Amino acid sequence: MGIIREMQRAHARQVRAQRQAQAAAHRHHQQLVRAAESARKAAERAAAADARERKRLYVEARLAEVAANNSELLGHLEELDNLLTATLTVDDHIDFGRLKKSVEHPAFNPGSLGNPLPPPDWRHFEPPQPSGLGKLFGGQAKYQQQVNLAQHAFGQAQAQHATAEADRQRRLAAAYQRYQQHREKVEAEVATHNAEVERFAAAVAAGDPAEVVEYFGMVLSNSVYPDDFPQQYRLAYVPESRQLIVEYHLPTMEVVPAIREYRYVKARDEITTTARPAKEIRERYADIVAQVTLRTVHEMFEADRSGLVETVVYNGIVHTTDPRTGAAVRPCLVTLRTTREVFAELNLSKVQPTACLQHLNASVSKRPEALAPVRPVLEFDMVDKRFVDEVDVLADLDQRPNLLKLTPTEFESLIQNLFARMGLDTKQTRPSRDGGVDCVAYDPRPIFGGKVVIQAKRYRNTVDVSSVRDLFGTVQNEGASKGILVTTSGYGPASYDFASGKPLELIDGSNLLYLLAEHAEVKARIDPSELD
Repeated sequence: MGIIREMQRAHARQVRAQRQAQAAAHRHHQQLVRAAESARKAAERAAAADARERKRLYVEARLAEVAANNSELLGHLEELDNLLTATLTVDDHIDFGRLKKSVEHPAFNPGSLGNPLPPPDWRHFEPPQPSGLGKLFGGQAKYQQQVNLAQHAFGQAQAQHATAEADRQRRLAAAYQRYQQHREKVEAEVATHNAEVERFAAAVAAGDPAEVVEYFGMVLSNSVYPDDFPQQYRLAYVPESRQLIVEYHLPTMEVVPAIREYRYVKARDEITTTARPAKEIRERYADIVAQVTLRTVHEMFEADRSGLVETVVYNGIVHTTDPRTGAAVRPCLVTLRTTREVFAELNLSKVQPTACLQHLNASVSKRPEALAPVRPVLEFDMVDKRFVDEVDVLADLDQRPNLLKLTPTEFESLIQNLFARMGLDTKQTRPSRDGGVDCVAYDPRPIFGGKVVIQAKRYRNTVDVSSVRDLFGTVQNEGASKGILVTTSGYGPASYDFASGKPLELIDGSNLLYLLAEHAEVKARIDPSELD
């Protein structure tokens, strides 16, 4: 019985051990399962977090793109808003002295040619002296023979050195000669350049029309505008009246950004835009036109330190396509004539540009977005071509009549013919005592027409403002709708100031030549030098 019980206890211990082992294995399995589940959930959480992070970073990238677009948009608008003020801190005058060049030659550098070749060293050729037993057994004779051979080799080396050194010195001299020739060439080029600058400066100071135009063209080319501005222009200078005429290309209305704001719509993952109101675009464009006008006139006056210009005529045109017809058009959107004295009274850093143009009696398009033109105070093409280009248009000078040499009767006939060709009905003319001609004519057009008083002055010198006042008095006495004063010379700032805002039109000599060629087919000239 004891053995059986012992066997039963042993079996029970074995069963308990197995059950414990099974329980331990089960617990281990459960641990592995829980660990695997925990790892799976951790991986899912990490993947979800990674997805959220990627999504967050993507949204941030899109928002950054929107912010960059809006920043660029605001920067462009700020540039447009400060077109005028940007030039006020810039000195537009061109210093001719700075256009000159100076020369600073580098020192002559011969390189290896500047180092003399080392001469042969006898120590490298001299044989060693015999010693010991060599002196006793014929060594001295052998040594002498070696010395003779060494001296011969040394002499050859010296000759070769002399040849090589002579060649080095020859090449050194040639290099120095080339250096000197290059110096002389550069100095000659600089001297030619500086002489041209001095010639140009002297010609500008003397009021040479072509050079004055070139100078002010340099001024305008130095004026920095946004990249989408055309920056094209034509210039003319009339020395008799010290009048500078500027025809400047304005940008189209597309220069104002049509987009008001960029936005990111997260739900649709889309960057959208908000359109700028049409009214704001029109107002901004009108402001740009006004700023460019004032800026250009300011740059012309500021660049003139010699008093070459007393009056600036500005025509702002836009070269574009008429959307109604598809034809290329060049309407004038703004035009003004102002004097240095009047313009100097402006504080451009504080003016409201469109209001400032009104103060200057500028004519501005009421609807620039519709390309509605205004009539230029002076057509650019009416300026005598001698004052516009460097092209020689005086080749036929001797064949054209000089208006200053006409008799009063011939001059009267010329003026009558001109205005008749221009559509006026000339009723009465009478010679005036000052060498001119007075004419009362009628413009047959309805609304715009009526009686027109025309006075012409065949003058060599500038017409005084008193003549303009007299014309205005005649217009009032005659009950005329308009007065026209024509001269073979020019007008001063006071005349333009008095005529501003009044029904008066002043036509100077260059305009008269244009009108004669355009309407009366008379090619004439005005040359006071022939009267001396």
